[in-house]
Amino acid sequence: MKLRIASLLVLGVLAGCRHTGDLTSDNGGGIYAVRSACPVVGIPAGTGDITLFDPQGSTDAAAIDVTATITNMRATCNDAGSDIVSTATYDVLAVRRSAGPARQIVLPTFDVVLQGGSKVVAKRIGAVALDFAAGSMRAQTSGQVVARVSRAAATLPEETRRILTKNRKPGEADAAIDPLADPAIREAVANATFEQLVGFQLTQDQLRYNVTR
Repeated sequence: MKLRIASLLVLGVLAGCRHTGDLTSDNGGGIYAVRSACPVVGIPAGTGDITLFDPQGSTDAAAIDVTATITNMRATCNDAGSDIVSTATYDVLAVRRSAGPARQIVLPTFDVVLQGGSKVVAKRIGAVALDFAAGSMRAQTSGQVVARVSRAAATLPEETRRILTKNRKPGEADAAIDPLADPAIREAVANATFEQLVGFQLTQDQLRYNVTR
């Protein structure tokens, strides 16, 4: 399941200082949204949690053995070179059913780079290990993934940029036309938009449980 991404485009271009989300003072209706070449980082819906059962195959609440959640996603982006390098870090918090002896569990994870909201550019399968101390019901660990995106691929074509940032004045014919209504513009923006997504590598049964619980 894909994340929905804000378009991150300039909706109005008028003279003066421009800041993300600023309302224009010229006509009271324009909003500036700054587009970044850095990937949008997130957790796909339904993949940020995992539940282990004992006995396996049961989905009764009484059979829940361990639950874990990915949280605190953070990202730093270095876009100074020919490749844009995004480093995402996250925490994994886990709770087990009852305190007991020391125990380690290893949970499978994935990180994927999407282009245009649907095209998988790269995917890696990894794992995180959680260590429950003796007598403790909780465990925590952290993970880190790195994604590289070509600057050229994440840069809007010059003609597309010109159309999106064209100065539109109230009353002119094209002032009332959304440039994204043009399929070619939408496609160019999608092709230059990347996502860096992290989640648990779930089985079909685990994903179904997350969606329907």
